[in-house]
Amino acid sequence: MPTETELKLELMADAEERLLASGLLGEPTSRKELRSIYFDTPDYRLRKAGFSLRIRTSGASQMQTVKASGAASALFARDEWEMPITGDRPVLDYTTPLKTDLDITAEALLAQFSVEVLRRTWNVEEGDTRIEVALDDGQIIAGDRRLPLRELELELKGGGANGLFVFARKIDEIAPFRFGVRSKAERGYSLREELRPAIKSEPILLDRHMTAASSFQAMAEACFRHFRLNEDLFLQNRDASSLHQARIALRRLRSAFSIYKAMVPDAESIRLKDELKWLANTLGKARDIDVLMAKHGSGDLHERLETARSEAYERVIEEVHSSRARALALDFNKWLRCGEYLELPETAELRNTPAAEFALQALDRQRRKLKKTGRCLAAIGDEQRHEARKAAKKLRYACEFFTSLFSGARARKRYGKFIGRMEKLQDRLGLLNDLVMAPTVYEAAGLTDIAATQNGINEEAKEKLITVSQRALDKLIEAKRFWRE
Repeated sequence: MPTETELKLELMADAEERLLASGLLGEPTSRKELRSIYFDTPDYRLRKAGFSLRIRTSGASQMQTVKASGAASALFARDEWEMPITGDRPVLDYTTPLKTDLDITAEALLAQFSVEVLRRTWNVEEGDTRIEVALDDGQIIAGDRRLPLRELELELKGGGANGLFVFARKIDEIAPFRFGVRSKAERGYSLREELRPAIKSEPILLDRHMTAASSFQAMAEACFRHFRLNEDLFLQNRDASSLHQARIALRRLRSAFSIYKAMVPDAESIRLKDELKWLANTLGKARDIDVLMAKHGSGDLHERLETARSEAYERVIEEVHSSRARALALDFNKWLRCGEYLELPETAELRNTPAAEFALQALDRQRRKLKKTGRCLAAIGDEQRHEARKAAKKLRYACEFFTSLFSGARARKRYGKFIGRMEKLQDRLGLLNDLVMAPTVYEAAGLTDIAATQNGINEEAKEKLITVSQRALDKLIEAKRFWRE
């Protein structure tokens, strides 16, 4: 079954009107009013198993579609099953996994939410690339809750994928957008739930026989999705936890670049890493103030920190809305799918290495680096200890990235113990870093008078944290590696 290549673009306020008025698309080739009803069991068995089921009505015709995503799509040769039906109730037979694998009956399904849109489509050409453009304008409805929908999809119909991004850039110059990372089904389910303050990273499902290049793309896409989900939440709620998770997503993405450094030596990857660092630093300055506020729950200092945080949050919002941030998202996605690194002769062997083999080497390498940098934390300076902390984070992220490649019972047991020790180490190194960096953070927040009254760093507390950090690091190094027999 051929894989669809498409970009999902979420248009920003008033962007749709500007795009239609610009003449870039011309007259649509079709207009359709679509109504889709999504079904699931009361306890969301379909969603939990990685499936969605909808009945779409267009005029007098009705089509039932079952889609698989994530772990579910990896188990089947197909990821979509369609059949025409009559009526507004699902029809389940043995042609889909819902009956054969989940043993779900049509009677067990209830309507959960609906999507109503006006869909306009265009066929455009960008160089040798043929693109189908679909604009959906409408809403998602779940009970008495509504979510406006303004989504543009660019689907590759022929030619090179590079043309998709060239055309997307033309759109952004007229009508700014953000890359969409959620399906309509995901957004519908979110309407039925309480708004989460933040979203943690999701498991990354890798196949042992996929290439190293494909595993990198899967990781990078997952990290970008993690960032975008929390970026949207932060813009809605300005919550410290969504800011924190957005920053973690960028750190994980930068770690992926580092883990695959030998495979992505091209100039564009270096530039993108610098841009990701810029964005991460913007979020990091606000996050540093959040950390200080957690230590000062009330009083004049808390109020001053609150003012500083408000200003830092405004800077974050300004930057993520900037043309620089939008260009970074577009450039990153273009490079990930069409970049020079995918064609370099000198990295061909590494790109085509099986993912499991690459993972073994990468995990060993990250472990060795942590062991070397953290050999004697008491005998090195703060800067070197910070390097040990970064090495610990990279090892943690590498473990999370590659864990699906080592799924045996013994590997899973070892992974649990390894990650448990990893978490203890990171907690202690994090406390040590907060202690050392506090004066600098006060100054960066404009609280120079507070920084001056800190009387330096509490050396006794620092020594205790170094001692417990060393103990945690040594225990981690002693732990059996889940990726080795």
